[in-house]
Amino acid sequence: MSLKNFLIGSPLHTVQEKKERFTKLVGLAILSSDALSSVAYATEEILMSLMVGGIALTHFSLPISLCISLLIVIVAISYYQTLIRYPQGGGAYSVSKANLGRNTSLVAGASLLIDYTLTVTVSVTAGVAALTSAIPFLFHHRILLCVLCTLILTIANLRGIRESGRLFCFPVYLFIVTVAITIGLGLYYSFFTPEAEPSTKSVLTSNWPLWILLRAFASGCVALTGIEAIANGVQSFKPPEARNAGITLIWMATLLGVLFIGITYVAKHLGIIPVLHETVLSQVVAKTFGRGIMYYIIQAATCLILLLAANTAFAGFPKLTSIIAYDSYLPKQLTSRGDRLVFSNGIIILALFALILIFIFNGYTSPLIPLYTVGVFTAFTLSQAGMVKNWITTKTHGWMRGVFINGIGALTTGVVLCIVAVTKFIHGAWIVLLAAPLIVYLMRKIHSYYSRVQNQIALKNGDTIPHYTKNRALVPISGVIKTSMNAIAYAQLITKNIDALYIALDPNDGKKIQKEWAIWHPEIPLKILESPTRSLIQPLLKYIEDIQDQEEMITVIIPALVPTRWWHQLLHNQISILLRMLLLFKPKVVTITVPLRIEE
Repeated sequence: MSLKNFLIGSPLHTVQEKKERFTKLVGLAILSSDALSSVAYATEEILMSLMVGGIALTHFSLPISLCISLLIVIVAISYYQTLIRYPQGGGAYSVSKANLGRNTSLVAGASLLIDYTLTVTVSVTAGVAALTSAIPFLFHHRILLCVLCTLILTIANLRGIRESGRLFCFPVYLFIVTVAITIGLGLYYSFFTPEAEPSTKSVLTSNWPLWILLRAFASGCVALTGIEAIANGVQSFKPPEARNAGITLIWMATLLGVLFIGITYVAKHLGIIPVLHETVLSQVVAKTFGRGIMYYIIQAATCLILLLAANTAFAGFPKLTSIIAYDSYLPKQLTSRGDRLVFSNGIIILALFALILIFIFNGYTSPLIPLYTVGVFTAFTLSQAGMVKNWITTKTHGWMRGVFINGIGALTTGVVLCIVAVTKFIHGAWIVLLAAPLIVYLMRKIHSYYSRVQNQIALKNGDTIPHYTKNRALVPISGVIKTSMNAIAYAQLITKNIDALYIALDPNDGKKIQKEWAIWHPEIPLKILESPTRSLIQPLLKYIEDIQDQEEMITVIIPALVPTRWWHQLLHNQISILLRMLLLFKPKVVTITVPLRIEE
């Protein structure tokens, strides 16, 4: 407990929980960090995909970024409709559940769980990539750095830190301003210097440029990740919530589109191509400012905004799992708040999955992008399809316009989802396409189990209340010692029908114990259970089965020795723990542990 309190702080009272409300500027910083941070790697993903077909295809990076920016506008307008319609928060799971049915909502929920997990992994690995680009000798320690960053975020969120406006505003706005200055300076240079040719010879090496262009488009669509965060967090804004959230969404989409196109244009003009040890954004900044103080400021801002983007998943994932668990599709433990008024179990699970992915993909960002994009666009498509169904069903004012806007959003994101799934299938998209149905299957199995449990524990008309007329206490002893006497004394408080049991591994031991027992407790029978196989558990379980009676409850009273130091427990056998676990599955059997504390 001391270690726990040191790491995550002392417990908070429930009355201390209060919800902060954001202004538009603070809300932009907190809820847009995920989307805006994608500027740091979206252009690089496009260029890496184009490089497969040769350097010549990198000239298509700007048209592709323009197409993706148009997609950003479509999705932003669609989510604007969602936040107006669902001011309480229009997450894909909630919208799908309300409009498309339970099965569809589970697909949306599974996609969002994958999305949040990959948000942490992608953002942390990209943040570390920004750091190692500035400090190259750290590149070979990237996995350790990713693990440390993830653990720091986990502990910070377990402590229940509030998303302070000052904490979030500085790195986010520093990133926006410095990247904007970089783009501005790059545009200035572009008017006075010719466009640079990539250092490698410009040769088209592929006969499938259209397929490569589609792959590059699919990779670049990672720029849309996090665009739904504002629609999901409408109630975090100050009144009027929907209006302030809508304005913030427009600001975010505008900034995202401008910064994304700007970085892509400048990278194209400077002839930058992806390399293993340095990000494209780092190369852009280095060629624009040189590797002086401004370079390191921008790299630091990039690293910070990416870590803040990961932090948004630590807020969203536990909330989503608590909602799904409340519907009995995930373990109920996920609905419980921890000592610091946060969903601790959800935070820990998210961290574990993120760490697993970091190790599997060796701390690199690019292999994770296909997995990331599939989950994102599945959630987009289902959310917008749910909105279309809602408009058609309710037919409220402006419903035809709503159907058109959200219909375009659903159609567009659905097409992009198909492109991503097909072009990125062998590059990792198959993992999500396999994992999502598996998660849905597990959710349904969990729900089936909870339904079965609820059906069996609920009282119905005609049910009879259990009635037991007798209680027999069994006290397994390891010898005529104080722990045994302590347990017998407790047994005498609850019943007169007591059997002391000794498991004899050697017949001579049984005779010796019998003589000693007759001196201390002659009024209580001691039964010697022979154990030819030297098992201490099986003879006791068999004895319980032999004496069980329909009207009798058996109470097994287990003597326990409790050392003062935790490590002293390692010096004793754990038979009592195993016995308690096994007896849980025996009908009409209750276990009670009677401890005897060892003094220093």
